[in-house]
Amino acid sequence: MPHSMTGFASAEARRGALRLSWEIRSVNHRFLDLSFRMPEDLRALEPECRDLVGDVVKRGKLDCTLKVTTADRAVAPAALVDDALQGLRTLEARVKAAFPHAAPLSTADVLRWPGVLEEPVQNLDELATPIKECLSASVTALQDARGREGRRIAELLDKRNRGITALIDGIQPLLDGVQARYRDRLRERVQRLDVQADPERLEQELALLAQRADVAEEIDRLGSHVTEVSDILRRPEPMGRRLDFLIQELNREANTFASKVQEEPLTRVGVELKVLIEQMREQVQNLE
Repeated sequence: MPHSMTGFASAEARRGALRLSWEIRSVNHRFLDLSFRMPEDLRALEPECRDLVGDVVKRGKLDCTLKVTTADRAVAPAALVDDALQGLRTLEARVKAAFPHAAPLSTADVLRWPGVLEEPVQNLDELATPIKECLSASVTALQDARGREGRRIAELLDKRNRGITALIDGIQPLLDGVQARYRDRLRERVQRLDVQADPERLEQELALLAQRADVAEEIDRLGSHVTEVSDILRRPEPMGRRLDFLIQELNREANTFASKVQEEPLTRVGVELKVLIEQMREQVQNLE
């Protein structure tokens, strides 16, 4: 099933008086890039958390944030740090001496000052299992969201891929007689210039022109690539990198086709091919 690389998910759990909360934000990235923000006294759990996420998610830049708060503020309140309070008082006195009219610190200002509050130390042994279970739930929710967006992108890719197929199918009628028309135009130019051309040399030039204008190989390769794109879109595994490669190949063949054709209807087909392929390229960047 296709997955987008962008998404957001969260999950919460309770452990006694504590509330555990995971938030995961995911954006596009060539590889898997994990970043964790969690309380320092729980940082020892990060390697296990990385493995848990990496077993499920294969590509994307993920920011994973763990918050641990008390569900009941009357339980295990944070403690005031006397040394930090004294240091803040000294700083305030020095500021008042330099700026007598400065407003005094409020209680809220004091409590926001770094180091004034000492949060209760979390018990790693008690919290390890619920933290990982909560993270697992958050990752599952993220994959569900990425899966929904991935399916939407896959539908758009399939629609444009079928559009390319329709353009390819319509090329052959436009090619009927094209080489004969090229040859006629070249002969007309020679006649207008009133130049005596060596018939054998003229035939060689006509054959070379026909060879350069031959787009059969490009059409065959375009058809092969769109068939493979269609097959990949129906596979269950991550597909972003493979599709990205195929889009590059489609673009290369479309550019070569457009450079060879000279008649306006075929030139328009070349432009339409490149428009559809560019739209697909932008969408593929979002797939895992």
